[in-house]
Amino acid sequence: MNLVSPNVATSGPVSSDGVIAASVYVEGRRIANIAIDEAASWRNKPNHVVWIGLHEPDMTLLSSLQRQFQLHDLAIEDADHAHQRPKIEQYGDALFIVARTAQLDGESIAFGETHLFVGEGYIVSVRHGASTSYTPVRERCESCPRALARGEDYILYAILDFIVDNYSPALETIQEEVETMEAEVLASAMTRAQIERLYLLRRDLLRLRNAVGPLVEVCRRLERDNLPMVRETMRPLFRDVTDHVRTIQERIDSLREVLAFAFEASLLVGQAQETAVSKKLASWLAIIAIPTALAGIYGMNFKHMPELEWEYSYFVVMGLMLVACGALFWRFRRSGWL
Repeated sequence: MNLVSPNVATSGPVSSDGVIAASVYVEGRRIANIAIDEAASWRNKPNHVVWIGLHEPDMTLLSSLQRQFQLHDLAIEDADHAHQRPKIEQYGDALFIVARTAQLDGESIAFGETHLFVGEGYIVSVRHGASTSYTPVRERCESCPRALARGEDYILYAILDFIVDNYSPALETIQEEVETMEAEVLASAMTRAQIERLYLLRRDLLRLRNAVGPLVEVCRRLERDNLPMVRETMRPLFRDVTDHVRTIQERIDSLREVLAFAFEASLLVGQAQETAVSKKLASWLAIIAIPTALAGIYGMNFKHMPELEWEYSYFVVMGLMLVACGALFWRFRRSGWL
């Protein structure tokens, strides 16, 4: 399923106005690099497809793009303001799609967004925030003109598949850390630093699930609904992306459950250790109580104390202490308290 390797650079060449690439394709082959103001004249030519990639464009560039492709005002407004929920909307014969991107940034997951405009003869991608460059997608598609000749919906599939594939490296890294943490939990109770890290991992996984979950519905609609710009022959490819997204979602749920179990196991291990310490303390207190009681009796300053005149009373009392303490020690040791 992988169209490109997920191990790619996290940024591509970006011009000062936010345009990464703008090209025209005929039968899957690039014939020209164009300016945004020329896009309309090229997309109106038969069998021509304009593919534009933008990175955090300003409103001036988006307005120019809107004039070229007659994009809806609401779609342009969403593209200008990030932090949109993953969704798919239809404006006439054009589609507007929002997908969340994710990649590792140190020990946490950084999230971004991709907004996609798809219409007759054009496809535009707008990236915001932490998002891997789609230059490898373009290069991979250009290396196979026969596949790229399928048109705009194939490019849409390639980008969505790339976004979903890039969830895996973050999940694999988290999974390795979770497995290590799970093994440590069984050995001893978690430290404060480990508990804080566990909380951060669960938070990142929850945010990732919130990003992936709505994307399932987006891909399902592309697969099943009779949407413009999505041909019947492309639906099996979108079905493959849907299955992949659901697999990612299941992996996220599994990791969140493992982290929950790890926290519960840590609590149980901690409670077991506290119980063991309490048993040991109680056992030693019971053992010490016997000599303390006997010594306390003979430490009283009574003028007439029984058995004071016995010649071997000291040895009898000491022997009684040793036997009683030894018996208690053996009993507690046998019960597992010591």
